Amino acid sequence: MLVERIFPPTSTLYNKWQDSFVKWGEFLDMRGLIQLFTIWTLTVAGIVMQMGSVDRFVYWQWNGWIIGLIKITVVTVLFFTVFQPKELWLAGKKRLTDKELGTHLGLAFVFLLIGWVHIDNPVGHVIKLLPYLAAFLGGLLIFQFVIKQEDGKDERIDINWEQKETILRSSVALFIVAILLGFFFDDPIITSAGIISTPFSLIALLWPSHLRHLQRARFYPLFIFAMFLCVRAPWFLIPLGCLFYTLRTVNYFRYGIVSPSFGVDFLDENE
Repeated sequence: MLVERIFPPTSTLYNKWQDSFVKWGEFLDMRGLIQLFTIWTLTVAGIVMQMGSVDRFVYWQWNGWIIGLIKITVVTVLFFTVFQPKELWLAGKKRLTDKELGTHLGLAFVFLLIGWVHIDNPVGHVIKLLPYLAAFLGGLLIFQFVIKQEDGKDERIDINWEQKETILRSSVALFIVAILLGFFFDDPIITSAGIISTPFSLIALLWPSHLRHLQRARFYPLFIFAMFLCVRAPWFLIPLGCLFYTLRTVNYFRYGIVSPSFGVDFLDENE
């Protein structure tokens, strides 16, 4: 990361700004800013599905970026003013009960619907959101394995081992359902992203004792889905990049580590 090269942990400016970034980071953690990756991706998935229903071969379409940014702004406001204060969105913070899984699925449908809604959309096409819901639930189940890092370094692992096979099998099955529904609805985005994402849960199922496989199964499917959405809506790369590098910069000055990243923290010696 460029900031890491310009401001190494031993530099004067790094130490000077660290206290400010610690306070800023604590505020961002309290507001759950990292959750916007999922919420924005769901919203843009609805937008992209609507685009595909109009033109099956739409690609790299910048038109509609204003409406798209308005929509992700709306869901951001809803998250910070309604869902986050009422603790309706708890993915990654704890093991979810069946009721909480249902609540998250319902909220995912709301985000998809906000993105999908368009004046020209036939009401019957809303059923085409089903594969996206299946994929979301498949990814959400992996977060039933709570893996956290305290203070960016000291690992705290709280794995739900007694249900590992059921959870991982359900995740794989839901991704397969998403793929099949994607084929049925002729949706190349959800189908392609689902095919690439499924092996992460499958590998975690085959080698569940390796935490690094669980870690990959948590963040790579979301990244893959987001990148496939950008194939049709490239403007989405801009807010994603801003959020990603903001969090990386803040966490670097807080802890001296680069996070979030696509690396794996839980290696064999930590398992």
